[in-house]
Amino acid sequence: MIRIIPAEARHLEDSGWLKSYMLFSFSNYYDPENIKFGSLRVFNDDTVQPGRGFSTHPHSEMEIISVVLEGEITHEDNMGNRGTLGKGEVQRVTAGTGILHSELNRGKEPLHFYQIWILPSRSGLEPSYSQKRFEESEWKNRLLPLASGRDFENALKIDPNATIYRASLEKGHVIHFNTQDNRRTFVYMFAGELSVNGQRIGQGDQARIDLEQAIHMEAVSSGTPAEFILIDIPAQETETQRKS
Repeated sequence: MIRIIPAEARHLEDSGWLKSYMLFSFSNYYDPENIKFGSLRVFNDDTVQPGRGFSTHPHSEMEIISVVLEGEITHEDNMGNRGTLGKGEVQRVTAGTGILHSELNRGKEPLHFYQIWILPSRSGLEPSYSQKRFEESEWKNRLLPLASGRDFENALKIDPNATIYRASLEKGHVIHFNTQDNRRTFVYMFAGELSVNGQRIGQGDQARIDLEQAIHMEAVSSGTPAEFILIDIPAQETETQRKS
C-alpha cells in the first residue's frame, strides 16, 4: 500500500527566522493520526536565517540525524563536541540517556536542512556523536546510505534497524528497492518528480509505503533530477518505541 501525501498537507510553522515544514506531530503541531510512521518519529524540513538557530536544549531516547542541503550548521554539546557542517554533510546524535546541544546558523546564508528523529530499538543508550561529508556524485542515480543500523561500511552508525538513503535520479534512470517482510518505506521529495510504483510525487510530497516488498522509482522530469530521501524502517515497533 502506498499513501501519497501532497506538499500542501505539510504543517508549516513560520516565525520569520525559522521556516519549518513538519511532516509529523512536533512542538506546537499535534495530530493524533500523524504521530509517527513505524519508528520514524520526526521529519522536519527546516530553513534557518543567518545568526539564528536553536539554543542549548535537551534530548533523550532518540536517534537524531541532520542532513544539510544548503548553508551550514554549528553544533555544540555537553559531550565536548563542537563543529560546523556544510552542504552534503550529515550529523548523527544518539541522545540516549540524555544530552544538551545547540544548533546555530553562524554563516552568512540561510541554512536548509532536514532533521530526522528515529526511535532507538532500546532505551538507556550511551550518548554519542558523529558526522560525515558525502559528495553529490555518491548519490547520483543510486541510493546512498547516509545513516544506518545495518552493515553499510561508509554510513553513519545508528542503533535502530533503519537506513536513511539519499538519491538524485535523472530522467531515464530507475531504482529498484526490495524490502524484507514487515518493513515500511518513507520517501520525501526535495526537487523534481518521481514515479513510485506508478504513482507520481513532486517537490515537498511524501510517500508512505507499507508492506510493499518491491518498490520501483523512476525520474519522470526531463529538467530537474528527482532528488529525494528514502528511509527504510521496521513495520513492527519494539516495546520501547510503542511507549514513545
